[in-house]
This record gives sequence, C-alpha cells and structure tokens, in this order.
Amino acid sequence: MSGGYIDIVCNIFTPEAVVGGMTGIDDAFKAKVRMDPAMRDGITIEDYLRRMDAAGIERSLLIAVRAGDLNVRLSWEVPYEMIAEICQRYPDRFSGLAGIDQTRGMKGLRELEQAVNDYGFVGAHWYPHWFGCPPDAPQIYPYYAKCCELDIPIMMQVGQNLVYSSERRLPSVARPILLDQVAIDFPELVLIGIHVGVPWTEEMISMCWKHDNVYTAGDAYAPKHWPQSYVHYANTYGREKVLFGTDFPVIDPIRGVQEVDALGFRPESHRLLMRENALRIFKKIPR
Repeated sequence: MSGGYIDIVCNIFTPEAVVGGMTGIDDAFKAKVRMDPAMRDGITIEDYLRRMDAAGIERSLLIAVRAGDLNVRLSWEVPYEMIAEICQRYPDRFSGLAGIDQTRGMKGLRELEQAVNDYGFVGAHWYPHWFGCPPDAPQIYPYYAKCCELDIPIMMQVGQNLVYSSERRLPSVARPILLDQVAIDFPELVLIGIHVGVPWTEEMISMCWKHDNVYTAGDAYAPKHWPQSYVHYANTYGREKVLFGTDFPVIDPIRGVQEVDALGFRPESHRLLMRENALRIFKKIPR
C-alpha cells in the first residue's frame, strides 16, 4: 500500500489489552464516544489491519502508553516489548511510539533510548494529565533533551482531559500555550500537540504559527467536529503543520478518513495532512 495514509496516533485495543487493563477507558467512556458495541471488548490486530486497508491507511504509529506513576493506584502501561513485537511482525504497517513516565528518572531515559535504538520506535508519547504535570514542568525536561539527542518528535495530549474512567478523574493540566516556553527552550525538538487542543484550539494554532518546531494532530475528535478555524488552518497557511490521527479506538479509521475527505481539502493540503507531513516529521519511519 505504498503511498497510503499515515495515522500518527493509534492505541492497542486487542481483547488481551482490554482484559489486561491496558486501555484506560471504561464502559461509560465507550458509550460516550459511541463506540460500536461489537468492538467494545477489543479487536485483533488482524481485524484492525483490515480496517486500515479499508480506510487506505498504510501505516499506524502504535503507542506503548505509560499512563501515570505505577506506584499510584489505577496507573497503567503498555509494555514497550508488546508494541515492539507487533511492529516486528508487521514492519510495513506499524511503527512504535515510546510512552514517557518522567517519574522513572534515569531508568526511563535509558528505556527511551533502548526503544529507539533497539526496537526501532520512531517517536515519543506523553500524557501530562496522568501525571498532573504540565508540559513546561522541570521534571519532563530531561526527556525533551533525550528526544533531541535521539532526533525523534514527542507528542503529547494538550487541551482538556475527559473522564476516561470514573474510578480516576484527572485534571486538565496541558493547555497548548504551555508549549510556548518548551519550544523556546528546545528549538531543535519537534513538539506535536495531539487531540486538536480542544477547547483551546486557537492556542494550539497560535503555537504552531509562532514556532517552527510545534505541530498539531487532528485526532481523538471526529473530523466533522473539528473547529472551523482548525480546518481552515490545515487547509491553508498551516497545511505543513497539521497531521492526521485517530486515537483509535476513539475514532474508527474508516470514519476518520471518510470525514476528512468530506471536509473538501485542497489536494496539496490533503496530501500533507494525510501522509507527507508525517514522513517529514518522523524521520525514522521506514521509507
């Protein structure tokens, strides 16, 4: 499927991951995002590949999520090794993203290095809200520096944090404007604010416009519900700054691609959004 789309935000959602507590979402959240009841207990990797094929998605970036300090109840993770095994099994379809847990200190930094150098992961992923740690906090700065050394982007959820599980309600600690100081301090670091930045989308756009090294991804929210200013930005003066993602299982890949098509992007803007920006920014994606 050479030349297909690239989904830069994808979560493992196999039956094993659901049973093992590696998704972080409960039945109430699944109902809230109108998840198909037939898939709420998870789907196999092979079934997901069929969805990718139907959507025209060539490659998905699969997250080895680290969601909170494991010493805190209801924190969880997806082991790097699990994602690495899937990527090794399907090297033409998946690449890994290394979840960040800044509470692990030097151990976490060594693990990030291993993920990139030994497992072939192409970027880092961080959930500020799971740690109650804003993007400009000093605790995360060593990881930014390590990403610069490894020449990989780091993506993080910015904007509001929903209630993914009623057992652990987390605050929204990552307004997009907080990327401002980070981008100044690390001009070589590629920062990607995922999840559109809702409800502070204008802040997300302003950070992308201000800083050469700040980007955004239209994931987690169905494209038909993207703010009009975000669509305009992606289609015009910000067309080199916006990437496509689904945050599967939140958005089904077939739905995501179809709804982007319905937005009527200019051909060049569509190509950049759906593929070319990802290939330029994630330098380690196999060509």
